[in-house]
Amino acid sequence: MSQQDLFDNGSATAANAPLAARMRPRTFDEFVGQEHLTAPGAAFRRAIEADRLGSIILWGPPGVGKTTLAEIIARATEACFERISAVSAGVADLRRVVESARQHRPAKTILFIDEIHRFNKAQQDAILPVVEDGTVTLIGATTENPSFEVNAALISRSRVYVLNALTDEEIGNVLDQALQDPERGLETGFEIEADARQGMITLANGDARTALNLLEQVAAAAEGQKVTLDLVREVAQRKTVLYDKAGEQHFDLISALHKSVRGSDIDASLYWLARMLEGGEDPLYLARRIVRMASEDIGLADPHALTLTIAAQQAIHFLGRPEGDLALAEAVAYLAAAPKSNAIYKAFGAIQADVRETRADPVPIHLRNAPTKLMKNLGYSKGYKYAHDYEDGITKQQNLPESLEGKTYYTPTDRGFEAKVVERLAAIRRQWETED
Repeated sequence: MSQQDLFDNGSATAANAPLAARMRPRTFDEFVGQEHLTAPGAAFRRAIEADRLGSIILWGPPGVGKTTLAEIIARATEACFERISAVSAGVADLRRVVESARQHRPAKTILFIDEIHRFNKAQQDAILPVVEDGTVTLIGATTENPSFEVNAALISRSRVYVLNALTDEEIGNVLDQALQDPERGLETGFEIEADARQGMITLANGDARTALNLLEQVAAAAEGQKVTLDLVREVAQRKTVLYDKAGEQHFDLISALHKSVRGSDIDASLYWLARMLEGGEDPLYLARRIVRMASEDIGLADPHALTLTIAAQQAIHFLGRPEGDLALAEAVAYLAAAPKSNAIYKAFGAIQADVRETRADPVPIHLRNAPTKLMKNLGYSKGYKYAHDYEDGITKQQNLPESLEGKTYYTPTDRGFEAKVVERLAAIRRQWETED
């Protein structure tokens, strides 16, 4: 299919197409957002206008213009445009496109692969030779981090451009264009209240397609009457939260939750928890991570933190959602407010390193049990000091292997309960000194 055929067909059906399809920008001047790429003078735009752009991968959330940019590039460069979706296409479709591209030479062919991250390794490998020899110029679109979802060899032959979710102002501009365009927009015989317009912007969540679909549905429901916020909410039902439980959103949000807890920011911690729950995250996964936070970032600064997080895990397991959500919220808020210490985390990490990297010396003979006569005759348990026989239940003896004698791993902070641990360790060491 040629570029001319593709866009002629699109214009022929534009009057019957959904609003989002009718309002798809045709030029850079109509495009809203991504100023770092599309503004006059931007390197990306200049490369397209000079027809010097090679294979690229456009990475960004839904509804920010990835497909639109591909079509604008095809128009600007007068290239043949072949579009396939990785959801439904296979190697046979790729072969067809490649054969078509070879027939059109020396004309340039742009191969646009929507959701390229859904191609498996073999399918992505099949694209490599024709990208490398210039048979096609690849434009891949993905909502997933290409570092994880696209073959390194394909990335090395392409340039990755990041597209951002649209700002509220940009979504407002998209809505205004649809209301003001006499050719492709809505026939406006109704008034939209300011808070209703803002409601649609908020519900769109940076997605232009969602914004236009919602506007079209609201306009149909209004039947020429004034559009109110209540009507917008009735039509929308609920906001769709962008969240991929198996992708980068998952890792970004749990990282934000953990770091907000570590930073003692209760409000931010609860916000990220709510975002993950609203996105459909497994609450037991969240419970496991929250228990981990109690051990890693609070430790003995507040020993009760671990107890509370285990209780939250039991509550969400027993109650399920949404009743158990509050137990997770309580635990997160407690952890954020608690004094922080990673002393146990650091100490145990250092110990694990020594266990791996030093020789596994025998247990000191005085620490070994001697349940048999032979073991007693061999000296097992000889010289062991029973702590309860000494003042304050404290006595000094070598408990580490000989090669690690005198090694100190745990250094408590002076925060929370660990301040008492500091005092206790000091008292123990003073008692040891009296024995030397």
